Amino acid sequence: MPEISNIIIWVILGGISGWIASKITGKDSQMGAGMNILVGVIGAFIGGWVAGIFGWGPATGLNIWSFIVSIVGAVILLWIISLFKQKS
Repeated sequence: MPEISNIIIWVILGGISGWIASKITGKDSQMGAGMNILVGVIGAFIGGWVAGIFGWGPATGLNIWSFIVSIVGAVILLWIISLFKQKS
């Protein structure tokens, strides 16, 4: 079971990553803090998967590489979401 401090770090890092990604994609006005956290956390998984595909190494721990990977993954997630919204 993850420690509570790890969960808090995930929430904080996810919120910041999601917020930066929403600024990059121009979606900031459509998102609140909860959505930024969700997008950032899911983006971390997506970014880690993409980094693994390209052989860029794992994004583990609390460091700048993990933060960058999380932002890139969150941008990818927001881009995919926007594709589905355009088709609706």
